[in-house]
Amino acid sequence: MADIPFSSSAKVTVERRDQIVLIGINRTYIQNRIDPEAYNALAKAYYQYEHDPLLRAAVLFGHGDNFSRGIDVDAFRALAASGRPLMSGGSIDPLPKTKSRLSKPLVVVVHGDTWNMGHELHLAADIRVAAADTRFAQDENTHGRFPGGGATIRFVRDAGWANAMRYMLTGDHWSAEEAFRMGVVQKIASTPDQALQAGIEIATRIAACGPLGIKATLASAHLAIDASEPEAL
Repeated sequence: MADIPFSSSAKVTVERRDQIVLIGINRTYIQNRIDPEAYNALAKAYYQYEHDPLLRAAVLFGHGDNFSRGIDVDAFRALAASGRPLMSGGSIDPLPKTKSRLSKPLVVVVHGDTWNMGHELHLAADIRVAAADTRFAQDENTHGRFPGGGATIRFVRDAGWANAMRYMLTGDHWSAEEAFRMGVVQKIASTPDQALQAGIEIATRIAACGPLGIKATLASAHLAIDASEPEAL
């Protein structure tokens, strides 16, 4: 897996650090909203991480003031009208909707606005760290849309039915402290930089463990919880 340095043209950055890799969303001029190109870049980064034998853990984060305000609606509408596929070969869906998913650990670090698809990318991770300034939302229903990236499964499963419905059905936003209370965040850090450092430390500790045991732990856990996902998605 090759590094992709930070630049204005890189919608997703990649930085290897020994046995871990940092994957950064970089559309800061549009609050890191995900367009099809950025989504495909994430999918390719996940695939390359999965198939790199030297990498044992990954950290997903957002550059700039926000993790992500979610989907770039106009860009995805244009893709739908074109009839082109969202992802090409050599990809793993960042919002796993098929059996093709990461078998290695993913830590997500969020800060600022973490809305809709951004929140669903967060929910798809194994361990979640938030900065104290994080503002979560799953408010598609207030825009006449449906939270179709996994929130109806993973948010409900992790936070509990009524907690998840409280926010998905009203469109109300919530804080890092509320996310921690619901169990969808495992650690809160004071600042975005401290949150990223905490995520890196967790990934480094994971990478120090036996990789076969880590993969078996994830595989066993997914067998227990994922049986109904394809039908729901």
